[in-house]
Amino acid sequence: MKNTIFTLLVISLFISCSKEKEVWVFVMAGQSNMAGRGLVAPQDTISNSRVLVLNKQGSMLLAKEPLHFYEPTMVGLDCGLSFGKRLIKDLPDHVSVLLLPTAVGGSSISQWLGDSIHRNVKLLSNFKEKVEIGKQYGTVKGVLWHQGESDANEKGMKSHKENLSKLFKIFRTVIGNENTPIIVGELGSFSKYKENWQKINEQINKYANSDLYCEVVSTSDLKDKGDRTHFNAAGQRTLGKRFASEFLDSFVKNK
Repeated sequence: MKNTIFTLLVISLFISCSKEKEVWVFVMAGQSNMAGRGLVAPQDTISNSRVLVLNKQGSMLLAKEPLHFYEPTMVGLDCGLSFGKRLIKDLPDHVSVLLLPTAVGGSSISQWLGDSIHRNVKLLSNFKEKVEIGKQYGTVKGVLWHQGESDANEKGMKSHKENLSKLFKIFRTVIGNENTPIIVGELGSFSKYKENWQKINEQINKYANSDLYCEVVSTSDLKDKGDRTHFNAAGQRTLGKRFASEFLDSFVKNK
């Protein structure tokens, strides 16, 4: 109860001072390695007053892991809090970060394009809904995307670059900025279908080379949690920091 009251007081103070603050909004999208399957440790529950998140009800709260909530039996550590905490180190004190969780495990890129209902979530509609809420608090500055494991098959690999182009165009249209930065995380190197995952990474990098506002972060050195599918907790924290560093280096510094 005390923690809830403290959080509400902080958010109330934040809103009351919003005219003096700037909020950078980031959407987290994709499948399970963005939704998070890592083990949450005490360090992942320590909030920062400048790193916020939308909860299931669409309310803004201080961010603490786990951030995603769509798959209650599978929630775990994602890269969001580490991203936010790393980002604010290099941002002016008046800038806060708001994270919008929209990732759902097991979702293919065709399901995102088709606005399919997957695990009780209408993927693209939910993305649009969260973006509209986020816009009420600040400016959408970027999208963090990690997806591709579900497309690491013969059909999916052939069309992945083309589908990324289609989906990211939709994302930017929803956001209202055709130059919205999108940072994409590569698939890990630990899969038993390693060759297929590598082909997805090749498609990701080919796409990014054609898009001035898309960058890729490497994951080849990150470890899995023992299932050869999902990043472990250390990997998730590192991934978040890499997303932040890439965003800062490519879209903030020297701009």
